[in-house]
Amino acid sequence: MAVVCLLLPGGVSAAQPAAEVAVHELGNGLRVIVKPDRRAPVVVSMVWYRVGSIDEQNGVTGVAHVLEHMMFKGTKTVAPGEFSRLISAAGGRENAFTSRDYTGYFQTLQKSALPLAFRLEADRMTNLVLSPEEFAKELKVVMEERRLRTDDRPQSVVYERLMATALSVHPYRNPIIGWMNDLENLSIADTRAFYDRWYAPNNATIVVVGDVAPTEVFALAEKYFGAIPRKALPPRKPQIEPPQLGLKRLTVKAPAESPYVLMAYRVPGLKKPAEDWEPYALDMLESILSGNGAARLPRILVKTDQVATSAGASYDGIGRGPAFFYLSGSPVAGRSAEQLEQSLRREVKRVVDEGVTEEELNRVKAQVIAAQVYQRDSMFFQARQIGSMETIGFSYRDLDLYIEKLKQVTAEQVQEVTRKYLIDDMLTVAYLDPQPLNGAPRRAAPAGVRHDQ
Repeated sequence: MAVVCLLLPGGVSAAQPAAEVAVHELGNGLRVIVKPDRRAPVVVSMVWYRVGSIDEQNGVTGVAHVLEHMMFKGTKTVAPGEFSRLISAAGGRENAFTSRDYTGYFQTLQKSALPLAFRLEADRMTNLVLSPEEFAKELKVVMEERRLRTDDRPQSVVYERLMATALSVHPYRNPIIGWMNDLENLSIADTRAFYDRWYAPNNATIVVVGDVAPTEVFALAEKYFGAIPRKALPPRKPQIEPPQLGLKRLTVKAPAESPYVLMAYRVPGLKKPAEDWEPYALDMLESILSGNGAARLPRILVKTDQVATSAGASYDGIGRGPAFFYLSGSPVAGRSAEQLEQSLRREVKRVVDEGVTEEELNRVKAQVIAAQVYQRDSMFFQARQIGSMETIGFSYRDLDLYIEKLKQVTAEQVQEVTRKYLIDDMLTVAYLDPQPLNGAPRRAAPAGVRHDQ
């Protein structure tokens, strides 16, 4: 199981060089980024707001995600559900996602329908209606979504509780979907205040990728968004997590078929793309340990030693908050989570003591770069790469730089970051202690659970 959803930036393909990206800022602060891709008469349009669960306060966790749902529930001129119906009638697809760092709304449609998408997005940027009836219904959907995606999934519960333990004060310790008690007590006033505070053109970026001319997109943006006034955004205070002062452990008891272990090391995240080297080395370490079926953890622990049914690593080094390097796995029948933890530690120690070979590192680099080139065939992937980097606080230009920096990582650097950061003082370990299953069938997704976290 992947413990976090990662978006690894990569370079822009030779067929679509970064020089083709065009950027324009409207007078109200709205940034518009356009990347032409003329392989089909299709366009992906995304509106990114630089607000996510990191911007929530205690007592209202989950409000960013609830607001994402409510953005489809009508404005002063568009009835509830009409946004989706109009996009569908135009032959398009739409959805949304909420993360710790941002909230995004997107449509994939024929290029001739881009004005429709812009008109609808501009309307709900400023004219959202929060009716008591729709809010009550959607809040129930979100609470059921939480039960479905977290409470009924023991490994998700382990991740949620681990983050709440690994971090003492930083908002990343709270789940994106919110704590259930906060959802139960969330009000329309809370949601309206969050919308009024953060949904503004000067806190948003539009990314368009497809068969379009930048000048035409800029003109459409001016037409539909230009009259929306900017807002005085709240100051974003530094949110620095205090240093971890030693190993943390927790056990989660939940109905499950087998044990599970999740280990999280506090590590550096990307801050200065041109100057940093440690995040790129950690990225390579992830791929060496877990990049594919032949990587070290699945090859040694699952296939050779047969101590685990699954074993992997991941690194979430790109974000506005603290970064972690994760190790995780489920032991085979007859073995415990503690035994698997020792096996995972052994593989970390092997990197520290023996390093990695140039051949292994070069093979992993080739695989990572090939995967990025393949994914960039997707207009949606290109738009999401650009939007996430820009909204977190980097530049789309860093996409090219990222791949070049990955190429420069040495075997010695991979060994060095492993030795320096994968240590007990930086570690939080969570065990899943499986409890008897109650025999109830898995809960089906309720109507309305359609948006991505």
